[in-house]
Amino acid sequence: MDLLTNTVQPYAWGSTTALPELMGTPPTGKPQAELWMGAHPAAPSRVERDGHTLPLDRVIAADPARELGPAGLRRFGPRLPFLLKLLAADAPLSLQVHPDLAQAAAGFALENALGVPVDAPHRNYRDGHHKPEMIVALTPFDGLCGFRAPRGCADLLDRLDVPGLRPFGAALREGDDEAALREVFTAFLAPRAGLVGEVTDAVAREAAREGPHRADLGAYLAIARAHPGDPGLLGALMLRYVRLAPGEALHLGAGVPHAYLSGLGVEIMASSDNVLRCGLTSKHVDPGELLRVVRFSALPTPVLVPRAEGDEQVYPAPVDDFRLSRLVLTAPARPRPLAPGAPQILLCTQGKAHVASAGASLTVGPGRAVYVPAWERVAVSGRGTVFRATVAVPGDRPYGPAH
Repeated sequence: MDLLTNTVQPYAWGSTTALPELMGTPPTGKPQAELWMGAHPAAPSRVERDGHTLPLDRVIAADPARELGPAGLRRFGPRLPFLLKLLAADAPLSLQVHPDLAQAAAGFALENALGVPVDAPHRNYRDGHHKPEMIVALTPFDGLCGFRAPRGCADLLDRLDVPGLRPFGAALREGDDEAALREVFTAFLAPRAGLVGEVTDAVAREAAREGPHRADLGAYLAIARAHPGDPGLLGALMLRYVRLAPGEALHLGAGVPHAYLSGLGVEIMASSDNVLRCGLTSKHVDPGELLRVVRFSALPTPVLVPRAEGDEQVYPAPVDDFRLSRLVLTAPARPRPLAPGAPQILLCTQGKAHVASAGASLTVGPGRAVYVPAWERVAVSGRGTVFRATVAVPGDRPYGPAH
């Protein structure tokens, strides 16, 4: 096993204080948005092997069967299929959606055939993988996730009382649900001049009043102030506003439009760079491809809570690229063995955790993480909270606690 040295991503929307406070490090005065843990080639974690500091992707490539295990190697190839992050948002991120696996593979192949450079700003597909995600709140965490029911969306637009929105409210009330969501969302991608400003003024007015949408309107006002004049505000009005309590989670599947707004959380995702943006960004927006990928259906309440599986609290996700669970450690309880067979990253978010194998032991505090290769059997103990990231391969026994 290896203690990971990880990269902090300084994206402009990041908090200047949340990660330093968690990790006990001095703030730099600059945004610290994400701490990456994994083998993503853009910023792989680093490990010490035989006196050398090596990127984790290179370590895995040198012996994928030993690092990933035979089942994982068969299913995902010679790469770590997930990326674990600490995410600290202090301003709204872009409104975005991710393709499913078939869409990603086809889009990547097409853009390759057209000769579009992989790093081109206007490229949509940078690899052939899907990108399901999950965020678990460590603090109260605000986000947008999935479409509101059309009539609920119409109620919100009606409350704003902007003449230019009235036809859209009528369309949402009268049409087939999927067709109405598609029609209005498509129109909002390219609104008439002046409409975003009128809506911004109405959101500010209504956010100051009591009413059933006040909390939602406060979130949309924060979006409007962070991205003045951006038409993504209109699309955001169609999405469900969600506030997670610590320990609650969101799973963001293919085709579901979403945006993180504020808060600190543990995020896990399939290791991919495929993002189609809908707005709230200065980056490339491809309306045609976006509309092909978005799923125009209202979601039920998307908040997840973990389920108990032995000593673990597992956050359910309908994918096998990652499996995320939480262990609450209470010293002096016996060490909890974790079954080998798949690669694991163990991230401490509170207190101290001791990770021991047959030949070594490591102690980590908040914000520090340990990589465990597939072949190695470890046990965890201590007093605190540990998130365990691994994979679940169909046809094989789930990688749960050892018994």
